[in-house]
Amino acid sequence: MIKTVIADDHYLVREGTRKLLEASGEAKVLATVEDGDQLREAVDRLRPDAVVVDIRMPPTHQMEGIEAAHHIRAHAPQVGVVVLSQHANSLYAFELFKEGTAGLAYLLKDRVADLDELLRALREVVDGGSVIDPIVVEELLKRPSNTPGRLLSTLTEREKDVLASMAQGRSNTAVADNLYISGSAVEKHISSIFHKLALPPGETDTHRRVAAVLAFLQNQEIKR
Repeated sequence: MIKTVIADDHYLVREGTRKLLEASGEAKVLATVEDGDQLREAVDRLRPDAVVVDIRMPPTHQMEGIEAAHHIRAHAPQVGVVVLSQHANSLYAFELFKEGTAGLAYLLKDRVADLDELLRALREVVDGGSVIDPIVVEELLKRPSNTPGRLLSTLTEREKDVLASMAQGRSNTAVADNLYISGSAVEKHISSIFHKLALPPGETDTHRRVAAVLAFLQNQEIKR
């Protein structure tokens, strides 16, 4: 059972998410709260395994969820954080992951209705991994690159598919199953991707793979 706290200023969203998670039999919701201050207090008091937090909450409805996520990861690093956003906003993704990716997930709010995806994200962040919503990754990958050599444009369509699937926190086996290709083909594509993007492959755990994707994509934003 994943002990969870939910933070959202909309009552129906809070309660709907709570009921979905508890009906799964895999999560226990310890509390539901309305803003970042209440979330931080609940984490300190209840010590959950993970939190699910809306990106925009009172008082300003800007990036309170991200601010709360950074606070929680700094003061209670054993707590994973799933941040929900209404829109596929790359700036929010970069802001969330700017201090590291371990234990963090960025999902579109529509994922709340996809219980399997939400639970997968919760399991990943509890294990110290990270997840980026596939739609966010797709939007980022569609953007033209202005870096020397246009590195992103050197990837084949299949390599872009593999990169997007990696960024969703999938293992090599899961990437292979998702794209209907062999495990050895996935390994070759990953090796080629890191070579073309001039990124060291490092460890193969999910949060390092996501970190590599973000490092490259953030580099595109900085150099625009």
